[in-house]
Amino acid sequence: MERKYATAWRRRKAMQLERARATEPEIGARILLVEDDITIQNMLADALREAGFIVGIAASGAEMDRAMVRDKADLVLLDLMLPGEDGRKICTRLRAASFNLPIMMVTALGDDIDRIIGLELGADDYVTKPFNTRELIARIRALLRRARVGEGARPRQGPLRFAGWLIHPTERKLINPQGALVTMTSAEFDLLLAFCTHAGEVLSREQLLELTHSGTAGPVERSVDVHVSRIRQKIEPDIGDPTFIKTIRLGGYIFTPEVTAA
Repeated sequence: MERKYATAWRRRKAMQLERARATEPEIGARILLVEDDITIQNMLADALREAGFIVGIAASGAEMDRAMVRDKADLVLLDLMLPGEDGRKICTRLRAASFNLPIMMVTALGDDIDRIIGLELGADDYVTKPFNTRELIARIRALLRRARVGEGARPRQGPLRFAGWLIHPTERKLINPQGALVTMTSAEFDLLLAFCTHAGEVLSREQLLELTHSGTAGPVERSVDVHVSRIRQKIEPDIGDPTFIKTIRLGGYIFTPEVTAA
């Protein structure tokens, strides 16, 4: 009798998970937690599993590498202070291997400079300990939705052209005027696409967070400035005097080139 009830319970849970996936496709995503503190490991793993995620755990960069060989990760939750290879080096290595893998840094270091360094190394978001678990999960879901958009969740959109550059929203590619592919992180691409689809408009940082599907659960506003700086380094004719993405004092940013369908 107990076995019968257990089987029925598992079936109900499976049906609930399938219904949840239909409305929230990020549920069931595989999160790789790279954290060496056992207490935090257990707390985060339990919270993530309760939220519907599949969780893998690694306590070092080497363990992370082995885990990623076994199972593909949909998002890496990366502690900054790790034994041996630290989170900064791991983030740089992960980003070099994949420009689309969502990376979220979790650390006790909360200074602005640490946040900026993490974002400049290629992290998509950055949260500091202690943190609100519900907010962390909301941020994870926002990053997964952003990544899912890049895999075709949106209706197909044709390529756009500006100042000799070509951006392919569906294929998520940026081609420079010489015809070469320019590598970008997921956050950078989303931000540049938002600029292209709202060319000539003054966009506040809050609007840019919304347009890049970060919303109120997305990266801190300062991260927009960091990503804008990285985009400028890749597309501006003169990085010392940016003319494509102009800063509007107390307003935000404006994308000045004319954008046309390619």
